[in-house]
Amino acid sequence: MSEASHWMIRRISVIGAGAMGAYYASKLFDMDPRSVFLTARGDRFGRLRDKGIIVNGRKYQIKVNDPTVETAPFDMILCAVKSYHLDEAIEDMRNLVGQDTIIISVMNGIDSERQIGSVFGMEKILYSVAVGIDAVREGNAVRYTREGKLLFGEADNSNLTEKVKRVKNLLVRARIPHEIPVDMIRALWWKFMVNIGINQVSAVLGASYGIFQRSSDARQLTAMAMEEVIEIAQKEGVNLSREDIAQWNRILMELAPEGKTSMLQDIEAKRKTEVDMFAARVIELGKKYGISTKVNQVLLGCIRVLEGHF
Repeated sequence: MSEASHWMIRRISVIGAGAMGAYYASKLFDMDPRSVFLTARGDRFGRLRDKGIIVNGRKYQIKVNDPTVETAPFDMILCAVKSYHLDEAIEDMRNLVGQDTIIISVMNGIDSERQIGSVFGMEKILYSVAVGIDAVREGNAVRYTREGKLLFGEADNSNLTEKVKRVKNLLVRARIPHEIPVDMIRALWWKFMVNIGINQVSAVLGASYGIFQRSSDARQLTAMAMEEVIEIAQKEGVNLSREDIAQWNRILMELAPEGKTSMLQDIEAKRKTEVDMFAARVIELGKKYGISTKVNQVLLGCIRVLEGHF
Protein backbone atom coordinates (compact mmCIF):
# COMPACT_ATOMS: atom_id res chain seq x y z
CA MET A 1 0.00 0.00 0.00
CA SER A 2 1.41 3.39 -0.97
CA GLU A 3 1.90 6.12 1.63
CA ALA A 4 -0.79 8.24 -0.06
CA SER A 5 -3.23 5.32 -0.06
CA HIS A 6 -2.61 4.63 3.63
CA TRP A 7 -3.13 8.32 4.42
CA MET A 8 -6.57 8.47 2.82
CA ILE A 9 -9.69 7.72 4.86
CA ARG A 10 -11.51 4.95 3.02
CA ARG A 11 -13.90 3.24 5.49
CA ILE A 12 -16.23 5.27 7.71
CA SER A 13 -18.76 4.09 10.27
CA VAL A 14 -21.69 6.39 11.06
CA ILE A 15 -23.32 5.62 14.40
CA GLY A 16 -26.75 7.22 14.61
CA ALA A 17 -29.03 7.62 11.60
CA GLY A 18 -31.06 10.62 12.73
CA ALA A 19 -31.04 13.96 10.92
CA MET A 20 -27.31 14.58 11.34
CA GLY A 21 -26.12 11.01 10.83
CA ALA A 22 -28.29 10.53 7.75
CA TYR A 23 -27.04 13.78 6.20
CA TYR A 24 -23.35 12.86 6.60
CA ALA A 25 -23.91 9.24 5.58
CA SER A 26 -25.67 10.36 2.38
CA LYS A 27 -22.83 12.73 1.46
CA LEU A 28 -20.25 10.00 2.03
CA PHE A 29 -22.33 7.55 0.00
CA ASP A 30 -22.52 10.04 -2.88
CA MET A 31 -18.73 10.26 -2.76
CA ASP A 32 -18.25 6.47 -2.77
CA PRO A 33 -20.97 3.93 -1.86
CA ARG A 34 -18.25 1.55 -0.66
CA SER A 35 -16.87 4.03 1.86
CA VAL A 36 -19.65 4.29 4.42
CA PHE A 37 -21.48 1.94 6.78
CA LEU A 38 -24.29 2.64 9.21
CA THR A 39 -23.60 0.88 12.51
CA ALA A 40 -26.60 -0.47 14.40
CA ARG A 41 -27.69 -3.53 16.30
CA GLY A 42 -30.93 -5.37 17.01
CA ASP A 43 -34.15 -3.91 15.60
CA ARG A 44 -32.37 -0.80 14.27
CA PHE A 45 -30.03 -3.00 12.26
CA GLY A 46 -32.99 -4.71 10.59
CA ARG A 47 -34.87 -1.47 9.90
CA LEU A 48 -31.87 0.28 8.35
CA ARG A 49 -30.92 -2.79 6.31
CA ASP A 50 -34.45 -3.32 5.00
CA LYS A 51 -35.73 0.27 4.63
CA GLY A 52 -32.56 2.33 4.24
CA ILE A 53 -32.76 6.07 4.76
CA ILE A 54 -34.32 8.78 2.62
CA VAL A 55 -32.52 12.11 2.31
CA ASN A 56 -34.17 14.96 0.39
CA GLY A 57 -36.45 12.46 -1.32
CA ARG A 58 -33.71 10.07 -2.43
CA LYS A 59 -33.49 6.58 -0.97
CA TYR A 60 -30.05 5.48 0.23
CA GLN A 61 -29.48 1.77 0.74
CA ILE A 62 -26.31 2.13 2.80
CA LYS A 63 -24.55 -0.96 4.10
CA VAL A 64 -25.28 -1.69 7.76
CA ASN A 65 -22.65 -2.99 10.14
CA ASP A 66 -23.51 -5.05 13.25
CA PRO A 67 -21.10 -3.88 15.98
CA THR A 68 -21.34 -7.22 17.81
CA VAL A 69 -19.64 -8.94 14.87
CA GLU A 70 -15.86 -8.77 14.51
CA THR A 71 -14.78 -6.57 11.62
CA ALA A 72 -11.72 -4.77 10.32
CA PRO A 73 -11.16 -1.44 12.11
CA PHE A 74 -12.64 1.63 10.48
CA ASP A 75 -10.51 4.57 9.41
CA MET A 76 -13.04 6.98 10.91
CA ILE A 77 -16.10 6.77 13.16
CA LEU A 78 -18.67 9.56 13.08
CA CYS A 79 -20.86 9.51 16.19
CA ALA A 80 -24.23 11.22 15.71
CA VAL A 81 -26.42 9.81 18.48
CA LYS A 82 -28.47 11.55 21.15
CA SER A 83 -26.68 12.11 24.46
CA TYR A 84 -28.67 9.43 26.27
CA HIS A 85 -27.48 6.84 23.71
CA LEU A 86 -23.77 7.70 24.04
CA ASP A 87 -22.92 4.88 26.46
CA GLU A 88 -24.44 2.37 24.03
CA ALA A 89 -22.61 3.98 21.11
CA ILE A 90 -19.30 3.68 22.96
CA GLU A 91 -19.96 -0.03 23.43
CA ASP A 92 -20.76 -0.31 19.71
CA MET A 93 -17.40 1.28 18.88
CA ARG A 94 -15.32 -1.34 20.71
CA ASN A 95 -15.08 -3.71 17.73
CA LEU A 96 -14.68 -0.84 15.26
CA VAL A 97 -11.70 1.09 16.67
CA GLY A 98 -8.18 0.31 15.53
CA GLN A 99 -4.80 1.85 16.14
CA ASP A 100 -5.27 4.63 13.55
CA THR A 101 -9.03 5.18 13.83
CA ILE A 102 -10.17 8.81 14.04
CA ILE A 103 -13.34 9.46 16.05
CA ILE A 104 -15.53 12.52 15.46
CA SER A 105 -18.64 13.34 17.46
CA VAL A 106 -21.23 15.66 15.94
CA MET A 107 -23.33 15.37 19.08
CA ASN A 108 -24.66 18.35 20.95
CA GLY A 109 -23.06 19.51 24.17
CA ILE A 110 -19.50 19.96 25.45
CA ASP A 111 -18.79 16.54 26.96
CA SER A 112 -19.06 13.78 24.33
CA GLU A 113 -15.44 14.02 23.15
CA ARG A 114 -14.17 13.69 26.70
CA GLN A 115 -16.46 10.72 27.37
CA ILE A 116 -15.43 8.88 24.20
CA GLY A 117 -11.78 9.78 24.67
CA SER A 118 -11.76 8.42 28.23
CA VAL A 119 -12.46 4.98 26.74
CA PHE A 120 -10.47 4.95 23.49
CA GLY A 121 -7.86 7.66 24.14
CA MET A 122 -8.04 11.37 23.42
CA GLU A 123 -5.37 10.91 20.74
CA LYS A 124 -8.10 9.36 18.53
CA ILE A 125 -10.51 12.26 19.00
CA LEU A 126 -11.12 15.35 16.91
CA TYR A 127 -13.54 17.95 18.23
CA SER A 128 -16.39 18.94 15.95
CA VAL A 129 -19.65 20.87 15.78
CA ALA A 130 -22.17 21.17 12.96
CA VAL A 131 -23.52 24.70 12.51
CA GLY A 132 -26.21 26.15 10.27
CA ILE A 133 -27.71 22.89 9.00
CA ASP A 134 -31.52 22.82 9.03
CA ALA A 135 -32.11 19.08 8.68
CA VAL A 136 -35.47 17.71 9.85
CA ARG A 137 -36.21 14.01 10.38
CA GLU A 138 -39.57 12.25 10.11
CA GLY A 139 -39.26 8.49 10.52
CA ASN A 140 -36.45 7.31 8.24
CA ALA A 141 -36.75 10.40 6.03
CA VAL A 142 -34.54 13.49 6.40
CA ARG A 143 -34.80 16.73 4.48
CA TYR A 144 -32.67 19.84 4.53
CA THR A 145 -32.36 23.06 2.52
CA ARG A 146 -29.18 24.41 4.08
CA GLU A 147 -26.09 22.29 4.73
CA GLY A 148 -24.32 24.70 7.04
CA LYS A 149 -20.77 23.57 7.77
CA LEU A 150 -18.80 21.18 9.95
CA LEU A 151 -16.29 22.88 12.25
CA PHE A 152 -13.64 20.41 13.36
CA GLY A 153 -10.08 19.96 14.51
CA GLU A 154 -7.78 19.57 17.46
CA ALA A 155 -8.30 21.84 20.47
CA ASP A 156 -5.66 24.16 18.95
CA ASN A 157 -5.31 24.25 15.16
CA SER A 158 -2.52 26.80 14.87
CA ASN A 159 -0.63 24.05 13.03
CA LEU A 160 -2.69 21.34 11.36
CA THR A 161 -1.92 17.79 12.47
CA GLU A 162 -1.89 14.87 10.04
CA LYS A 163 -5.12 13.67 11.63
CA VAL A 164 -6.84 16.95 10.78
CA LYS A 165 -5.42 16.91 7.26
CA ARG A 166 -6.76 13.38 6.69
CA VAL A 167 -10.28 14.42 7.68
CA LYS A 168 -10.09 17.62 5.64
CA ASN A 169 -9.15 15.54 2.58
CA LEU A 170 -12.20 13.33 3.17
CA LEU A 171 -14.57 16.29 3.57
CA VAL A 172 -13.26 17.90 0.38
CA ARG A 173 -13.81 14.64 -1.53
CA ALA A 174 -17.33 14.27 -0.07
CA ARG A 175 -18.18 17.93 -0.75
CA ILE A 176 -19.09 18.50 2.88
CA PRO A 177 -18.74 22.22 3.75
CA HIS A 178 -16.27 22.60 6.60
CA GLU A 179 -13.98 24.95 8.49
CA ILE A 180 -11.05 24.42 10.85
CA PRO A 181 -11.15 27.06 13.62
CA VAL A 182 -7.88 27.90 15.31
CA ASP A 183 -9.61 27.65 18.71
CA MET A 184 -11.85 24.60 18.49
CA ILE A 185 -12.83 24.64 22.18
CA ARG A 186 -14.29 28.11 21.70
CA ALA A 187 -16.25 26.82 18.70
CA LEU A 188 -17.55 23.94 20.82
CA TRP A 189 -18.77 26.34 23.51
CA TRP A 190 -20.27 28.67 20.90
CA LYS A 191 -22.45 25.84 19.60
CA PHE A 192 -23.33 24.86 23.17
CA MET A 193 -24.43 28.45 23.81
CA VAL A 194 -26.57 28.42 20.66
CA ASN A 195 -28.23 25.12 21.59
CA ILE A 196 -28.95 26.32 25.11
CA GLY A 197 -30.88 29.21 23.58
CA ILE A 198 -32.56 28.15 20.36
CA ASN A 199 -33.08 24.44 21.04
CA GLN A 200 -34.64 24.88 24.45
CA VAL A 201 -36.72 28.00 23.81
CA SER A 202 -38.04 26.57 20.53
CA ALA A 203 -39.08 23.39 22.34
CA VAL A 204 -40.98 25.35 25.00
CA LEU A 205 -42.63 27.71 22.49
CA GLY A 206 -43.24 25.08 19.81
CA ALA A 207 -41.60 27.54 17.43
CA SER A 208 -39.95 26.98 14.06
CA TYR A 209 -37.02 29.15 12.94
CA GLY A 210 -39.49 31.47 11.22
CA ILE A 211 -40.98 32.51 14.58
CA PHE A 212 -37.53 33.55 15.82
CA GLN A 213 -36.80 35.36 12.58
CA ARG A 214 -39.96 37.44 12.95
CA SER A 215 -40.13 37.91 16.72
CA SER A 216 -37.63 40.01 18.65
CA ASP A 217 -39.26 38.74 21.87
CA ALA A 218 -38.43 35.14 20.92
CA ARG A 219 -34.84 36.12 20.11
CA GLN A 220 -34.58 37.94 23.44
CA LEU A 221 -35.61 34.77 25.29
CA THR A 222 -32.82 32.83 23.57
CA ALA A 223 -30.35 35.61 24.36
CA MET A 224 -31.24 35.48 28.07
CA ALA A 225 -30.49 31.75 28.18
CA MET A 226 -27.27 32.21 26.17
CA GLU A 227 -26.00 34.96 28.47
CA GLU A 228 -25.82 32.46 31.31
CA VAL A 229 -23.58 30.26 29.17
CA ILE A 230 -21.36 33.21 28.27
CA GLU A 231 -20.77 33.97 31.95
CA ILE A 232 -19.91 30.32 32.68
CA ALA A 233 -17.69 30.02 29.61
CA GLN A 234 -15.64 33.00 30.72
CA LYS A 235 -15.05 31.27 34.07
CA GLU A 236 -13.90 28.21 32.07
CA GLY A 237 -11.39 30.38 30.22
CA VAL A 238 -13.42 30.44 26.99
CA ASN A 239 -13.80 33.86 25.39
CA LEU A 240 -17.49 34.10 24.49
CA SER A 241 -19.26 37.47 24.40
CA ARG A 242 -22.57 39.05 23.40
CA GLU A 243 -21.18 39.47 19.87
CA ASP A 244 -21.43 35.68 19.62
CA ILE A 245 -25.19 35.98 20.13
CA ALA A 246 -25.30 38.53 17.31
CA GLN A 247 -23.32 36.14 15.11
CA TRP A 248 -25.89 33.42 15.78
CA ASN A 249 -28.76 35.76 14.94
CA ARG A 250 -27.19 36.44 11.54
CA ILE A 251 -27.07 32.68 10.86
CA LEU A 252 -30.64 32.29 12.15
CA MET A 253 -31.96 34.70 9.53
CA GLU A 254 -30.63 32.46 6.74
CA LEU A 255 -32.29 29.25 7.93
CA ALA A 256 -35.43 27.86 6.33
CA PRO A 257 -38.37 29.49 8.18
CA GLU A 258 -40.19 26.15 8.42
CA GLY A 259 -37.09 24.45 9.85
CA LYS A 260 -37.15 23.16 13.42
CA THR A 261 -34.51 22.53 16.06
CA SER A 262 -33.69 18.97 17.07
CA MET A 263 -35.26 19.46 20.50
CA LEU A 264 -38.53 20.73 19.04
CA GLN A 265 -38.54 17.74 16.70
CA ASP A 266 -38.07 15.49 19.75
CA ILE A 267 -40.95 17.12 21.62
CA GLU A 268 -43.27 16.84 18.62
CA ALA A 269 -42.32 13.20 18.10
CA LYS A 270 -42.73 12.51 21.84
CA ARG A 271 -39.10 11.46 22.14
CA LYS A 272 -36.86 12.02 25.16
CA THR A 273 -34.97 15.31 24.81
CA GLU A 274 -31.37 16.23 25.60
CA VAL A 275 -32.32 18.74 28.30
CA ASP A 276 -30.05 16.98 30.79
CA MET A 277 -27.01 17.93 28.72
CA PHE A 278 -28.34 21.44 28.07
CA ALA A 279 -30.14 23.26 30.92
CA ALA A 280 -29.19 20.72 33.57
CA ARG A 281 -25.51 20.99 32.59
CA VAL A 282 -25.66 24.80 32.69
CA ILE A 283 -27.24 24.68 36.15
CA GLU A 284 -24.55 22.27 37.34
CA LEU A 285 -21.76 24.54 36.06
CA GLY A 286 -23.53 27.60 37.48
CA LYS A 287 -23.43 26.04 40.94
CA LYS A 288 -19.73 25.28 40.48
CA TYR A 289 -18.93 28.94 39.79
CA GLY A 290 -21.62 30.63 41.87
CA ILE A 291 -23.40 31.96 38.77
CA SER A 292 -27.18 32.46 38.63
CA THR A 293 -28.88 30.25 36.02
CA LYS A 294 -32.51 31.19 36.61
CA VAL A 295 -33.44 31.19 32.91
CA ASN A 296 -32.11 27.67 32.40
CA GLN A 297 -33.84 26.54 35.59
CA VAL A 298 -37.17 27.71 34.13
CA LEU A 299 -36.42 26.06 30.77
CA LEU A 300 -35.45 22.80 32.48
CA GLY A 301 -38.73 22.77 34.40
CA CYS A 302 -40.81 23.56 31.32
CA ILE A 303 -39.18 20.89 29.17
CA ARG A 304 -39.51 18.25 31.86
CA VAL A 305 -43.22 19.07 32.13
CA LEU A 306 -43.53 18.58 28.35
CA GLU A 307 -41.65 15.27 28.54
CA GLY A 308 -43.97 14.18 31.34
CA HIS A 309 -46.87 14.08 28.87
CA PHE A 310 -45.21 11.53 26.58
